[in-house]
Amino acid sequence: MNETRAEAKINDINIHYRVYGEGEPLLLIMGLGGNADWWHERFLKRLAERFQVVTFDNRGTGRTDKPEGPYSIDQMATDAVGLMDHLGWSSANVMGVSMGGMIAQELTLNYPERVKRLVLACTNCGGGEAVPPEPEVLALLTMPRGELSPEEVYKNTLPLLFQPEYIVEHKEAIEGTIKRLMIAPTPPRSLISQFQGIAVWSIYSRLGDIQKPTLVITGDEDILIPPQNSRILADAITGCRLVEIQGGAHGFISQFPDKVADEVLAFLT
Repeated sequence: MNETRAEAKINDINIHYRVYGEGEPLLLIMGLGGNADWWHERFLKRLAERFQVVTFDNRGTGRTDKPEGPYSIDQMATDAVGLMDHLGWSSANVMGVSMGGMIAQELTLNYPERVKRLVLACTNCGGGEAVPPEPEVLALLTMPRGELSPEEVYKNTLPLLFQPEYIVEHKEAIEGTIKRLMIAPTPPRSLISQFQGIAVWSIYSRLGDIQKPTLVITGDEDILIPPQNSRILADAITGCRLVEIQGGAHGFISQFPDKVADEVLAFLT
């Protein structure tokens, strides 16, 4: 799979981005603390067979600049639109995962003319209407990093992404995931800056204003953003299609890259 890597000055920061394939534009937006390396290669390859796919490192992550926070969801949506401007895209299909799904919702509502079709993966609407994870799950997500190395942090938080039995039974896949997460780990202060943006964000009252064809997709065993959140989105967005991947955890794209790619491609084409 051919890949082009570049940087662009967007708003007040330099953003690292990557381009795959040719065709209609498809912008992929990663979640909390994630960057372009976190996308599963098989999933990207499948999408790039039909689309020009662009991934990028959000503000504060990977090789993108890391200014002082907090970073608002609206600010990160504006970054994404700025990248589209740089690419010369008047509009694009947009897919966001987890926090990236929050950014994608904000982008769609603030810049509706820039979005053709919308894919929201394992995300929520924020605010009091969102269904939170169980206290022990939230504690694992927000645990003090202290003197832990990035590798130790990612290994300790793997249960947020995958079921315990999956971690045990798919050692090779888990090792590959750890390697991807470790390429350009997000510093703790940037993670906090993104957390701060998520904590004050809410879009439930505006969901009915989304007038784009929308696919909401999630794993039915996601403990980090429980699948009830996807049902809330699907109920509030007119004409939305909801898909729940059986046996999928929060990292369901890495668990089932072909199955998820099939769903996304069927929706976008």
